[in-house]
This record gives sequence, C-alpha cells and structure tokens, in this order.
Amino acid sequence: MKIAFIGGGVMAEAMIKGILGRGLARPQDIVVSDISEKRRSLLGQVYGVGTASDNRRAVEGSEIVILAVKPQNLDEVLKDLSGLTRGRLVLSIIARASIAALSRGLGNDLVVRAMPNVGAQVGEGVTVWTASSPVSQPQKETARAIWGALGREIYVEQEKYLDMATAVSGSGPAYIFLVIEALIDAAVHIGWSREMARELVVQTVLSSVRLMQETGKHPAELRNMVTSPAGTTTEGLLQLEKGGVRALFVQAVIAAYEKSKIFIIGAE
Repeated sequence: MKIAFIGGGVMAEAMIKGILGRGLARPQDIVVSDISEKRRSLLGQVYGVGTASDNRRAVEGSEIVILAVKPQNLDEVLKDLSGLTRGRLVLSIIARASIAALSRGLGNDLVVRAMPNVGAQVGEGVTVWTASSPVSQPQKETARAIWGALGREIYVEQEKYLDMATAVSGSGPAYIFLVIEALIDAAVHIGWSREMARELVVQTVLSSVRLMQETGKHPAELRNMVTSPAGTTTEGLLQLEKGGVRALFVQAVIAAYEKSKIFIIGAE
C-alpha cells in the first residue's frame, strides 16, 4: 500500500517503524511531508522513506493519507489538501479534531480517527479508533492492521470514546511516569542511590503489571496480597489515602476528558 504521512513527528515515526516492521508497506511506498527539513532528512536516512516539503506533492499517488500534525497546524493542512484526498482513506491521529470537521475540511468522508499513545514508540501502545460510516470493511481492516503495528488496537463504534481514551490511555502514561518519578525520589530520600532507585522502581512497576496481566486478578485483590495487617504496606497506603491520591487520579482523568471535548475545530 502507498502511504503519505502529513507530519513526521515522533508518533508518525512510530507508525512508520511499525508499518515497515510488519511488512505492511515498503520504504519506497511511504512519503513523509513535514515542515522541518531536519526531520524529513532524519526519517529518510533512518527508514529509507521518501520525503516531500509540500503536502500536495506528498499525497500524489497515495492510497492512504495519515494526518499526524499538531492540532494548531491542522487548518493549514486542510487548506492544502482540500479536495485532493477524495476517494482515499484518511487516518488521523490529531487530538481534538472530529471526524465531521476533518471530512468537511478535506472534502472526503472516508476518515478514520484514532488515539494512539506513547507506548507505540516501542510497539507496546494501545490505540482506540473509529471510522466514519462510508469507510468499508476492507478499509477498516487496513486501518486495524496499521494500528495493530503499534501494539494493541481497540475499535469503538462511537467517536465519544476517543475523548475518553485521550484522558485515560493518551494522558495515562504521564500519570504513570509521575508515580515512577515520585517513587524514585522517595527511594533516594531514604538512602538509595538514584541509579539503584531507578532500577528498583522500574522493575517493581514492570513486575506488578505483568502479575496483573498473567493472573487476571483485580488490582484490589493483588494489593491485598502484599498488605499485611498493621504492616509496613498498610502504613504506606494509609498515608496515600489520607492524601486523597485515589480521588486525585479520578479528578485528573475527568479534567483531561473535559479538555479533550473542546475541539480545536469542528466543535459539536
């Protein structure tokens, strides 16, 4: 399949890496357009893909167009591509831009919208996606294969779930990194070297997630497994609950969700 990337940022690079790794396209079948000459050169050298400085030129001969620009640059991209993608499948990973707005701006109703997350950079991401009604089943399967190249993919019928995904899986890694950072700082505070603290905390997080995946147990059940009456873990959890950590996570997700519903274009 011939693919044009409009935008060559880190998520676009993750997609290129995944697509090539899965054999979904050859380097010569991919063209990347980006405003940064340095970025274009890097992607061309590392992955052997074609590059273009002009969006219109990039989509010539393509079967699939992937929009991977920052939201603030979307209006300009839509002006460039208006009418040029008609009949081609368009995949968008642009946050807060609705399918309806993209369809209007492009003059094309074959639009798939997705919310991948940062884990895609190592092939372990999760992508929530949906498609406009004119997108055919074979086209959905093509999109599914592309999202699957980034890790796990979850199809949803209603677009509203992408806003929810933005708040949970999209923003979620930042919350996890904050917890990891805090645990490392705490370990250093009680006497570990920063290098050892990092290794200790990262492995603790990895093993905890793996345990939950392999056992299928509820997190509360697993938490109870390591929480003895009047023990050290009980004391630590008490302090976290006193600080309202559970409620703060809920508030963070709700705040991110409300923010995600404020479309930069196409507010509905």
